[in-house]
Amino acid sequence: MKYYIIAGEASGDLHGANLMKELYKQDNQAEIRFWGGDLMEQVGGTLVKHYRDLAFMGFVEVLQNLKTILNNITFCKEDITAFNPDVIVFIDYPGFNMRIAKWARKQGLKTHYYISPQIWAWKENRIKAIKRDVDKMYIILPFEKDFYEKKHQFPVEFVGHPLIDAIQNRPTTDNEAFRKEHNLDDRPVIALLPGSRKQEISVMLSVMLSVVDDFPNYQFVIAGAPSQEYNFYEQFLNKRSIHFVSNKTYDLLSIAHAALVTSGTATLETALFKVPEVVCYKGNWISYQIAKRIITLKYISLVNLIMDKEVVKELIQGDFNKKNIKAELQKILDTPHREKLLADYNALEQKLGGAGASANTAKLIIEHVK
Repeated sequence: MKYYIIAGEASGDLHGANLMKELYKQDNQAEIRFWGGDLMEQVGGTLVKHYRDLAFMGFVEVLQNLKTILNNITFCKEDITAFNPDVIVFIDYPGFNMRIAKWARKQGLKTHYYISPQIWAWKENRIKAIKRDVDKMYIILPFEKDFYEKKHQFPVEFVGHPLIDAIQNRPTTDNEAFRKEHNLDDRPVIALLPGSRKQEISVMLSVMLSVVDDFPNYQFVIAGAPSQEYNFYEQFLNKRSIHFVSNKTYDLLSIAHAALVTSGTATLETALFKVPEVVCYKGNWISYQIAKRIITLKYISLVNLIMDKEVVKELIQGDFNKKNIKAELQKILDTPHREKLLADYNALEQKLGGAGASANTAKLIIEHVK
């Protein structure tokens, strides 16, 4: 069968790559064309557009790049028409994907959505469009099943969380070799995960790095995003105690003692690696003010949302400053707080279900389309 997959962010690239592996494994006639990134390209198929060309963050930034976004939508429709797939698989990225889904249904194309848009956080009225334009929805967060089926009477399939697969199936890290390769000494490592987009990386790192001198017994390591070049990070590497690794976040987390993490999928990845973390976020002031009035959730991190309580500390906007980072980082370096946090992480993993999300999703897609 012919599959057209659209992922618009780094996390979508990761999950899309694992889904593609399973589609190729379960369908030996699979032909895949996709929007995604390096990880999906390594699996096979044909890369149409890289997500680095699609990543516009916040309300203001979207408005500033509206012409580019509209051109991408037009191009995507034309490319799908030429390919004529048996099914389109959308991976999160709702602002773009829901527009394509609406058009695709009118063309009589099958529309499957893997990793639901977070409409339980904001834009809940998107449920009308999902009911109208999406044939099948595969969800990865346990609380989403009640949200869709009990609250909105829309049947969904809970497939488990693909991060469990991604972490379990990764190559084993030689921690000693990794330390040598990146000139790390014997001090405990504090990982800095500042995000994947240039504008958020610049904002987040400028504040995260402000506490480096307060923790001389630790070494700080920046996790570089695969979508960004090394020369972009050079401006942040002017201190001898700061190290940098590119596109090796999982290897870094496997040796990290603690982490400062920008809100997003990385907060859950860090928890699944059992690394105590502080969740950080600071965005464009106007975008934040708009979002604050729209989003009514108690938490911004997936860890806290899934557990429905504050497991990890969230430092948002004005609270994301040197004083608070120093205080909260010190807490997660202290033994009693770490032990409680690690116990909560174990409970979190149980809630997410076992491995097999990618295989489950591929199997369901193939069955439903056939």
